[in-house]
Amino acid sequence: DAGADDYVTKPFGMDELLARLRAAVRRAEPVPGGEDEVVVDTAEFTVDLAAKKVNRGGKDVRLTPTEWHLLEVLVRNTGRLVSQKQLLQEVWGPSYGTETNYLRVYMAQLRRKLEADPAHPRHFITEPGMGYRFEK
Repeated sequence: DAGADDYVTKPFGMDELLARLRAAVRRAEPVPGGEDEVVVDTAEFTVDLAAKKVNRGGKDVRLTPTEWHLLEVLVRNTGRLVSQKQLLQEVWGPSYGTETNYLRVYMAQLRRKLEADPAHPRHFITEPGMGYRFEK
């Protein structure tokens, strides 16, 4: 609980330790389209992660800090499913894992502000019971 994602019990073999270290390094490496891509363009809006700005139709869109954090997590995981639990814990904190109503409210706000048709989203996709996906 002190920030560890893995542990090895004694006695352990050097091969097992090295395999676990390689896996931890792999998880920490930036993914293509993640950290390296600081500006993400869609047909409706542009997200500049470095400047923390969103532009839609030539105008800046004002997002609350919570909306921004949610958007940032989804954009950094473009094309990949992000579980409800992961989103809740990354945006609201480790003690939040089941409060999916928070996600529904904030996803609706993001869709209203950024999607051309919030009722039929093209970019903020819900995977019922699983999580959310951001698509360019």
